Amino acid sequence: MTASATTTPWVLTLSCPDRPGIVHAVAGLLAEHGGNITESQQFGDPDTGLFFMRVQVDSAAGRPELEKALSDLGERFSMTWRLDVAGRPVRTLVMGSTAAHCLNDLAFRQRSGLLPIDIVAVVSNHTTLASLAQFYGIDFHHVPVTPETKETAEARLLDLVRELDVELVVLARYMQILSDSLCRELEGRIINIHHSFLPSFKGARPYAQAHDRGVKLIGATAHYVTPELDEGPIIEQDVERVDHTHSVEALVALGQDVERRALARAVGWHAEHRILLDGHRTVVFR
Repeated sequence: MTASATTTPWVLTLSCPDRPGIVHAVAGLLAEHGGNITESQQFGDPDTGLFFMRVQVDSAAGRPELEKALSDLGERFSMTWRLDVAGRPVRTLVMGSTAAHCLNDLAFRQRSGLLPIDIVAVVSNHTTLASLAQFYGIDFHHVPVTPETKETAEARLLDLVRELDVELVVLARYMQILSDSLCRELEGRIINIHHSFLPSFKGARPYAQAHDRGVKLIGATAHYVTPELDEGPIIEQDVERVDHTHSVEALVALGQDVERRALARAVGWHAEHRILLDGHRTVVFR
C-alpha cells in the first residue's frame, strides 16, 4: 500500500526497556494522528531487556505534530526514537582507496534506484577512483594521507561531512585506519566492509594467505566503525564456498563479489532505518 497525495509515508524506529503496553501505545498514538500502519516489526531482547520496533505508517500529520506526540510517549517509556520520511535518499559520502568494485556497485545501485541513498561525494587518498566518480557525476575529493598529514586529512573529511550535510559515511575498501576521535565523531553513521578472514589473515594480500592455507570459505563482513579496529557492531555477513581448484585471482574475484553484496545490503538497511543498535550487536529488521 502506498501513501496518498495527502499523506506522508513515515518510518519510526524506537528502543526502550521492555514492558507491557509498548506496541499498544505506539499503535494508538499513530491511529490518533490518522496513521495507517503499512509495516511493523518488533523484537524483545531477553538478554538486555530492551525492546526494539520499526513501524512504517502513512499519515497526514506533519512532523512537528508527530514529534511532539512521540516526545511525550518517549518520556513515558524511557524511549529512544527516530522519525523520518520513508524512502528519503540518505546523503552519503563514500571513501575508497584504489579498489573500485564497492564504489562502482553503490553508485550503480543508486543510479538504478535500487538504494535510497544520494552519494554527494567520493573521498580518496589516491586519484585512482576519480574517473569512476566522474562517470557517475559525483564530486571527487583527493585527500592524501601520510603519518604527518593524518590529522589534517581527517579534519578535511569532517569539514566535508558538515559542508555537505552528510548523514552516512561508507568505507568502500578505504585502506586507512581512522583515528579514535574520528570514529567517535561519526559513531553510528559510518559503515566499513572487510574480508571475513580477519583476524586470521591480517596485513597484505589476505587472499594469497587464504589460498596458501587452503580455506574452504571466503566471506565479507559489513559493520559499523568504532575505535576498536574491525570490532564494531556487525550488520551483515556473506560467504562463498571455494576449494583447491581456485587460484588466488579467482579468490580475489569471488571475494570482491561477496564484499559488494554485503556492503550494499548493509547500506540499504541503514538508509531504510532497519538497523538498531543493541549494545555491541545490531537488530536488523529486514
